[in-house]
Amino acid sequence: MNLRMGELVSLLKKSKRTVAFTGAGVSTLSGIRDFRGKNGAYRRLWHGLRVEEILSIDCFMRHPEYFYEWAGEFVYRVEDFHPSAVHRVLARMEQKNMLTGGLYTQNIDCLHTAAGSKRVFEVHGSPAVHHCLDCHSAFSYDEISPVVLAGKIPRCTACGGLVKPDIVFYGEGLDTEMLENGIREFGSAEVALALGSSLTVYPAAVLPDRSAHSASVKLIIINEQETHLDHKAFLRFTDLEQVFTVLEQELFMEDPK
Repeated sequence: MNLRMGELVSLLKKSKRTVAFTGAGVSTLSGIRDFRGKNGAYRRLWHGLRVEEILSIDCFMRHPEYFYEWAGEFVYRVEDFHPSAVHRVLARMEQKNMLTGGLYTQNIDCLHTAAGSKRVFEVHGSPAVHHCLDCHSAFSYDEISPVVLAGKIPRCTACGGLVKPDIVFYGEGLDTEMLENGIREFGSAEVALALGSSLTVYPAAVLPDRSAHSASVKLIIINEQETHLDHKAFLRFTDLEQVFTVLEQELFMEDPK
């Protein structure tokens, strides 16, 4: 274990207030394609449309079939994927009171919850629940997924209205209370982890920004690509899998097998 890794392990063991922010990069280790990496989903068109267009609320309202066709590959196969070392370590850190500030994620794949994390704040929502846009009836992922994978647009069984996942589309606002809580957490933490994110999607990225501009917070960035906050990081790593494999060993070496 090199000196920087040793410093990270020591920081996490000593910190009384650690918070985490995760992006698509943590789920590439589970086999889910990221969005802005070298092979990211944003780098190819879908029927001539950019992903940002497919994920806009205006496009969804006009052509829900575009989203559901695209989402059949990217959203409605979560059961095919399993938590990575990053998901596992963050869940165990929470269990050991080493992640007391909460886990804020941009991801909509539910893998943090699958790994056992309880205080997960899904900044961009989740497909775990869907609602009818007309009568507001609720539907679970398990109810909607087979419909989407069969190539159909989900319709409300009560009124026939269009069903939308509780995902925050471009053009929709984030949960203001969640965002404000996150800003407080990232501004008052001892250690803030920014993991697998390009840190370019706002307003979610305001959370690590808050840590970067607080003199009392040690910001740790682990991401393959460079970010605009790298110069503000107390420690910077590029290989998530390597770092979290070491953390899994060093933070929990005394745990029973």
